[in-house]
Amino acid sequence: MTHVPKDPLDAPDLGALSDLAPQLAQTFVSIASDIALVIDADGVIRHMATGAAPIAGSNANWIGRPWAETVSGDTRRKIEQLLSEAQTSGVTRRREVNHPTVGGQDIPVAYTAIRLGRDGPVLAVGRDLRAVMAIQERFVVAQQDMERHYWQQRQSESRYRLLFQVATDAVMVVDAHTLLIVEANAAAGALFARTGLNLLGKSVLDGVARTSRPGVEELLITARASGRPAEIRARAASAPGTLVFTQLAAIDISATPFRAGETMLLLVRARAVSAATEKQSGSELAEFVERTTDAVTITDSSGRVLMANPAFATLCGLPSEAQAMGRGLAEVLGDPQHALISILAEARRHGIAEKRIAVVGQADGHRCEVEISAAILAEGDQERIGLTLRRCDTVTCSTPLQLGELARAIDSLANQIGQVPLSELLQEASDIAERHLIEAALQRTQGDSERAAELLGINSDNFDRRSRYLGVGSSLPTAAVDPKLIH
Repeated sequence: MTHVPKDPLDAPDLGALSDLAPQLAQTFVSIASDIALVIDADGVIRHMATGAAPIAGSNANWIGRPWAETVSGDTRRKIEQLLSEAQTSGVTRRREVNHPTVGGQDIPVAYTAIRLGRDGPVLAVGRDLRAVMAIQERFVVAQQDMERHYWQQRQSESRYRLLFQVATDAVMVVDAHTLLIVEANAAAGALFARTGLNLLGKSVLDGVARTSRPGVEELLITARASGRPAEIRARAASAPGTLVFTQLAAIDISATPFRAGETMLLLVRARAVSAATEKQSGSELAEFVERTTDAVTITDSSGRVLMANPAFATLCGLPSEAQAMGRGLAEVLGDPQHALISILAEARRHGIAEKRIAVVGQADGHRCEVEISAAILAEGDQERIGLTLRRCDTVTCSTPLQLGELARAIDSLANQIGQVPLSELLQEASDIAERHLIEAALQRTQGDSERAAELLGINSDNFDRRSRYLGVGSSLPTAAVDPKLIH
């Protein structure tokens, strides 16, 4: 049997209640609403009842005015719809309007209306929505705060993850065509259970299980052909005679192509995966980055600090890592030997600069000898460089060059072979050695230049002239290499 809805005009006639409209309005206000209006056939307010908190202060001036004039202009159309619907249907659906106030603050009110008889007045009952709107606004603000906190947390976790990777990832530079390892950091040696030196000349595929080699090889070839980074999860090698991963079964491998002159290379990062690392939370990464004694930082290609950990701020003598953001690495650390420039340049050229020794510190304070490792990062479109700095010992500005430093200074010159003529390298090596001997003589004689000259078998005038030429006694540290040799 088909249900046919009743015509609203066939509903019970409420005309008998017309004379009781004011009392009904007061009753509605007392039990279920905040305002009730009695509206005549012309849409004019004839009676009004309000609750304990009047909708618009003193509303006596509403009586005798068209209902539509008591609301804001953009909601008058809703009043017209309410009255029209009440005339045709007897009962209306809920509509929200705004009542303007003297203070300029609109008051939102939700109205429904009922017609009391075919020719009777309209009774409009309203609910003040200010409390509801306040709750909604607080909810929106709370939601925005939650979203802001979420994204801040995501950014923080991303920062910690990047710094963690810089400090712990195994990094190898691989010839893109032969897939042989040409450079590797200490973490790669540890991951492959061998020293980084022993990795050189080995195929990067030797480090993965035979079943994983086709996939890893395809990854490397794809990265080489497309010029874009790629990543894969592989199984670690464990057969005798291969590079063995210690107590680990899975590794995440990523490859990023780059050029060193005319040679195409791949920067390969490997990260051990275990049940523990899979479940590693952002808080655990943060704890490692915050507590490690190694200074870790990420810079742009020009050496400006993008992010760092607290140990880096401590090394720089800054109250927090935020003080280093956007500043040059040499500016915040101090780079008297111009070693940082050379290390960054080497990382850009070769992908890795591993275990380079440098003296850092400002001229007016203690200087610190650090071991620096740097590698290009594959994150994002812009070139970035991740560095770890491990403090070796503390030296002052007046401390003479030690034998190890002398050897490293000569080794630094050796890195310039092919870029600087031999005659210039020999001259620089001679100056470094001469400076070392002069400073050693001054140290033995507690700074007495005449006695130092005697120890070296030269006269005082020649000693003073050579000291000035070599900068002995100036703010420059021993074995400061000419900046032109590191470009």
